[in-house]
Amino acid sequence: MTKTVLHLIVLTIIMVLAQVFCSKIILFNVAMPIVFIYVIMRLPINMGTNWVLTLSFLLGLVVDIFGNTQGMHALSCTVLGAIRRPVFNSFQTREDDMSNPLPSIHTLGIETYLKYATTLTVIYCFLLFTIQAFTLRSFSLTLGRVVASSLLSILFILGIDSLVSTHREKRL
Repeated sequence: MTKTVLHLIVLTIIMVLAQVFCSKIILFNVAMPIVFIYVIMRLPINMGTNWVLTLSFLLGLVVDIFGNTQGMHALSCTVLGAIRRPVFNSFQTREDDMSNPLPSIHTLGIETYLKYATTLTVIYCFLLFTIQAFTLRSFSLTLGRVVASSLLSILFILGIDSLVSTHREKRL
């Protein structure tokens, strides 16, 4: 258990630093990679809801502090933490025999993990860019930013997960 906690702390620090650098990357003035939400996706599924919400809020708050975004990431991360388990349960039904509750490509399989990560990423990007625009006047631009940023973020998250996950993780 302590190894998992230490692993998540190191991963959180690395992902926040990576997000600080990735926030400077905006492709075609539309797509921005959002990589730090991988930490929320990677939290153990059997972790208590209060812990997940608290950690999600604090993670979003730290990114807001570094990015000067006035709480947009904190709100989006808290919502993401709240819907993470129901989204996981909609794609993975065997929760009772989970010996390793860390969602990854190796534990869930590529298809299930891709559905899980894509759903959470699209929801996060939709919340973030809708809050950022705060209007429906340029909804097509907001929708374009959501789609482009989601695709770019999914590519980054899949790459990060393939680097972070070990082959020793037991498949669910």
